Parts: sequence; C-alpha cells; structure tokens
Amino acid sequence: MQTPDKQLSDEQSREIAAIIREELARRRISRQTLAEQAKLSISTLEKALGGRRPFTLATTVRLEEALGVSLRKVADSSAASVPTNGNGDVAPDSLGAYSRRSMSWIAGAYVTLRPSFGEAGSIYAYRTEIAWDAMGSCYEFREAERQDAAYTQFGEVSVPNQSGHIYFVTNRNGQFRLITVSRPTIAGEMYGIINTLLAGRGSLLTPIAAPIAYVPMAGIAEPSYGRIAAGAPNYDLYRAHLQKIMDEPFAMFLQG
Repeated sequence: MQTPDKQLSDEQSREIAAIIREELARRRISRQTLAEQAKLSISTLEKALGGRRPFTLATTVRLEEALGVSLRKVADSSAASVPTNGNGDVAPDSLGAYSRRSMSWIAGAYVTLRPSFGEAGSIYAYRTEIAWDAMGSCYEFREAERQDAAYTQFGEVSVPNQSGHIYFVTNRNGQFRLITVSRPTIAGEMYGIINTLLAGRGSLLTPIAAPIAYVPMAGIAEPSYGRIAAGAPNYDLYRAHLQKIMDEPFAMFLQG
C-alpha cells in the first residue's frame, strides 16, 4: 500500500516558496528550467509557488536536490523565529498597520503589465506574487518571469487607510522604486502608476513613470510574458487593461 505524500503546512509552504523565488532570481533561471531539473510538471511548481496548493514532502525533496539548498531547515527556522518587528499578524505603522487577515484578498499571483521602455507601442508583461512575510509582519511582493531578470524586484506592500491606495515599495540601499495602485476592482485588477529608473547607456539612469496594471492570473487564460508586440497573442487584452488606466481614469499624467 502506497503511503500518501505528506503535505507541508501553509506557513512552511509560504516560506519555501519565498526561498525558491529568491533562488530563481539570484541564479536567473526560469521556473520551467527548475521544474525540468526537479522532474516536476510546471503546473505543479506554478501552483505551489502561487500558493494555490501546499508543497508536499516529495516535491520539496526534489526541489532541494535540483537547487542544492535545504529548503525545509530554513523554512522551519524562519517559522519558529519571532517576527523582527514584534507585530505578529499586524503590519508596522510605517506600512499602514493593516492586519494579515484584513488584506488576505491581495495574496496570490498577478500578470503585471506596463508599456515597454525599449520598444514604442509594445507591452512588457511579467508575473508578480504577493504573500505574507512572517518575519517582516507584512505582505511582500516578488516579481518573476521577467525577460530582464537582472532587474527583478521584490519589496513590501504598504496599505495606509488615509489615501485608499496600495503601494509596492522597493528599497535597495536607499534606491527606491514606487508603484501606486488603486484598490482592486470587482474582478480583482489593480491599476496605477510605476515610478522607477530607466537604464540607459553605461551607468546613465533616467527617472521614468508609466501606467501599470496587476491582473489576477485567473483573469487571463494563457498569459504570455516578456515584450508583447502588436499582433501577438494577448496584446489586445493587455492593451485594453493599460488603456483603462487612462480612460477611467485610475491615474493622470500631466504635461507642462
């Protein structure tokens, strides 16, 4: 009689998913590559990383062998430790003092859309995952499936009651990238503005702002990532989401 595969706890699964996402970004490998190395289906890996199903012991062991790191020991250590800010399931005041439960709807995977900075008329698409960070006592976001993997971002989610908006904040050694989006629509989309730096020649960096949309994975049957040009699958759907930001309007862009 075959013994059923043990499922890890939700907390362990979230910690393991965070470690794997960090390893993927650091090594600049795709999820497909990791799935092949671990002899897993890409669907199994995507669902586990997206929080739609818990990791099992067998899956975790295969991923440990593929990555060459111990996922369970790190996850167990993180889960057993006390949150650094001592707030437990409430975010610090600097992020809006929201509770984990009150913002549970934000957790999950999103197709992220913005205009391409390198090709006029095209759309740049990647994946963003949002999950609770037990150590920081806040929701965190992590990007994936970026064509320019070196610029993959992760950071904290701030939700102050006063503004009615949501902020995705990246702070790396004092260098900030800020995304401001609306509360979700009835279908779960979040629309707003990204403020970041455009990499130019050499070390030249130029401030740039653009519309950005977060669309729940369930809202796109077969998402495509990377630079999406006119005529490509999903282009019209992606363009409609970005145009909505201007038409509603969820954001305004002023020129002097």
